[in-house]
Amino acid sequence: MLIDIVYIWRNTVSVGLLGNKIGMTQIFDESGNIIPVTILKIGPCVITQIKTVLTDGYNAIQIGYGVTSSKYLSQPELGHLQKSNIQPLKYLKEFRINNPEEYTVGQILNVESFAAGQLVNITGKTNGKGFSGLQKRHNFARGPMTHGSKNHRAPGSIGMGTSPGRVLPGKKMAGQMGNKTANIKKLKVIQVNSDENIIVVKGSVPGKPGNLLSIDSSQY
Repeated sequence: MLIDIVYIWRNTVSVGLLGNKIGMTQIFDESGNIIPVTILKIGPCVITQIKTVLTDGYNAIQIGYGVTSSKYLSQPELGHLQKSNIQPLKYLKEFRINNPEEYTVGQILNVESFAAGQLVNITGKTNGKGFSGLQKRHNFARGPMTHGSKNHRAPGSIGMGTSPGRVLPGKKMAGQMGNKTANIKKLKVIQVNSDENIIVVKGSVPGKPGNLLSIDSSQY
């Protein structure tokens, strides 16, 4: 049954959507097993621009998400949306496609583009951890805590004293951790609720509740 579902969505879904993370919970499958899931509120999104090979050199559509006040947008952003008679939107994102002729500016995209059983890729910003040490950031082992040791959480040697006499680029050191874009691939869609624009995916996704996410269909 899963093979049939995957076959259907591979031939129908080609556009990603934007949404927000609601939170995590757990559900039971038909066998009584507990499945950790994340609830996402996706769309509705509006197609704000269609790009083709003839006009832009590639095929893509731009979608908008999140209605906002015009005072929060710049004049170029407002002009771009007003040209298509679209209300002010907070987020814009572009997705490459192969068939731009199947879409129109102003078209609404929602969770009906997804189906239970398909695999999706979800992209978002991870939680910011601030300035973190080596043990937390890179999983280093700490030094001895007794017998006069003064090397507890220190990094140790970070380079040679002579040639080249410098710290080489890419050296693992303490610094900013988190708040970076992460892409989680092949998450299985468990449920789709088109009335509430909600989908439930198996596993976790980047960020805290309320985090902006980009959901795209996995090609494998």
